[in-house]
Amino acid sequence: MSTKLQHAILQGQGQEPADLVLKGGRFFDLVSGDLVLSDIAITGDRISGTFGDYAGRREIDITGKTVVPGFIDTHLHIESSLVTPHEFDRCVLRHGITTAICDPHEIANVLGAEGIRFFLDSAMATVMDLRVQLSSCVPATHLETSGAALSASDLAPFMDHPKVIGLAEFMNFPGVLALDPGALEKIALFAGRHIDGHAPLLRGMALNGYLAAGIRTDHETTSAAEALEKLSKGMHILIREGSVSKDLHALIPIMTERNSAFISLCTDDRNPLDIAEEGHLDFMIRTAIAEGVDPLTAYRAASISAARAFRLHDRGLVAPGWRADLAVLDDLDACRVAQVISAGRVVTDALFDARPAVKPVGYGSVKSSPVTAEDFRIAGTGKAFSVIGVLPGKIITDHLKMDLPVRDGLVQCDAAQDAIKVAVVERHGINGNIGRGFVNGFGLRHGAIGSTVGHDSHNICVVGASDADMAVAVNHLRAMGGGFVVVRDGSVLAELSLPIAGLMSDEPFETVRDRLIPLREAARSLGTVLPEPFLQVAFLPLPVIPHLKISDRGLVDVDSFCLM
Repeated sequence: MSTKLQHAILQGQGQEPADLVLKGGRFFDLVSGDLVLSDIAITGDRISGTFGDYAGRREIDITGKTVVPGFIDTHLHIESSLVTPHEFDRCVLRHGITTAICDPHEIANVLGAEGIRFFLDSAMATVMDLRVQLSSCVPATHLETSGAALSASDLAPFMDHPKVIGLAEFMNFPGVLALDPGALEKIALFAGRHIDGHAPLLRGMALNGYLAAGIRTDHETTSAAEALEKLSKGMHILIREGSVSKDLHALIPIMTERNSAFISLCTDDRNPLDIAEEGHLDFMIRTAIAEGVDPLTAYRAASISAARAFRLHDRGLVAPGWRADLAVLDDLDACRVAQVISAGRVVTDALFDARPAVKPVGYGSVKSSPVTAEDFRIAGTGKAFSVIGVLPGKIITDHLKMDLPVRDGLVQCDAAQDAIKVAVVERHGINGNIGRGFVNGFGLRHGAIGSTVGHDSHNICVVGASDADMAVAVNHLRAMGGGFVVVRDGSVLAELSLPIAGLMSDEPFETVRDRLIPLREAARSLGTVLPEPFLQVAFLPLPVIPHLKISDRGLVDVDSFCLM
């Protein structure tokens, strides 16, 4: 019998001092819904005792506080936090996020297997338990140019890695329904393991076919009616509140105790400034409770329900034998986190400092050619022109038709209709494609906003009221190796460098957070009305989200899944 096991049994019985005891507080029993006055004994990385008084080698007084299981973010792309996994760890763990399930889909679309290896190496070093879903759609579709391509055989060598759960969001749902051989090969490879879904607006018989493939979750549900159908068909709903996609309020009606075993929480894409200003899953919990959701339902969704959905059967309750991932709260309803325990360790700066470093990858990934203003000209009659309609707080877009002004045979921007140009410039050095179109909803009156974060192939995406400023933005992004930029009248007003694959900063998260503030202010000075214009730009090239998108190959009618 191992010494560790012996100590756990003895300490659980109170026959020897526990390694760590949280004394004088109460814990939230997610089985009964009771608030239980009790010490919590911890042995190594596990809870060894509750419902009792314990002595410990180390004791922490938590009088007046409430302990809940650590939170599990069930779906996110760390790259969208704009920082490395190490900095993400340091940023969100103090918000009670003790487990995060990430899809390195963004870096994989730029670097392929090298990007996945970087995330797996990082996951072995983080304080939080960072789990990885293997990216299923690299590239996401045949309608864009990606920096890499990963087949089922490319994913197979990573399947048995200790941090890998299963297959990440299967975004190409049209490919599944059309029996695409490459899509089905990946699904067959992961048969019997967890497979994440991605099925915006998918309903009826088509949804049945998608679920028949063994896909189990969805984070793209945006209405209660859609969620209830998916729940009734056995789909676990991951309620999302990111920096752009904000679905929590729409899905509050499904957050009931009856449904609580079948819903979880996720952020998908959330940047450090929003985390600093609002929070992470703690923000979702307090918001849900303020909207009338019972605390038992909210905290179950944030922990035990998430753990069971992803087959992490060792966490999610404050109970003996369970992993000691705990959040100590000053206030249960407000989800105000005072202290965090990760695998039995009190989270401190020293704990982060002790992590082994992981060398970043992906420098020099922006390989596009220089552009000129002429590259953004669009010829045409301007009649019944297809225009992408941005919906604030959503990544779903409308397919609008507008009559746009024409001068010398070239279609022009129209401030009166809030129609500005959008272009996607291939940046992986493969073909030099440039896709051009118009977008409504940014409110931009001047200048241009550019980004190398362009889901999912991460080409350069730029929106602008000026062709010349669009060219300056694209060329500046090329020179800086990736990031965000705001340009007006030929001058760069603000920028954020993201040199790691054009997606992530190599700076601390506090630096990124602080640099996002003048970046937002610069964007607002151009007239934008969107609260998060940069990630909204980043989702314009996402051709798996209805209804109209754009790639380096041109406008994409997502409903018919073809280039226009």
